[in-house]
Amino acid sequence: MNFEQSIKTCFSKYATFSGTASRSEYWWFFLFLVIAGIATSVIDHKLNLLFTLATLLPSIAAATRRLHDTHRSGWWQLIVLVPVLGFIVLVVFLAQKGQSGD
Repeated sequence: MNFEQSIKTCFSKYATFSGTASRSEYWWFFLFLVIAGIATSVIDHKLNLLFTLATLLPSIAAATRRLHDTHRSGWWQLIVLVPVLGFIVLVVFLAQKGQSGD
């Protein structure tokens, strides 16, 4: 999956928490969120806040589908509440090879 396809897929599945997401789908979408977040913050703080709120649900949904692909529950995202270690564990889970074999 390429950059454009992953963005279209994640926005078309805006609040879909079922199913799976390939590594490429998730990480390309994550890259889009980072780049667009930086761009909107440079332009205007309020625009960045609006962008962040608009993309919060699809980013959580994409991460949930990605965790499903690694045979984990989407609730594993809450592990980021554990300082430092939780973030590292979640990134490892999201980066692991999934059942789709990508």
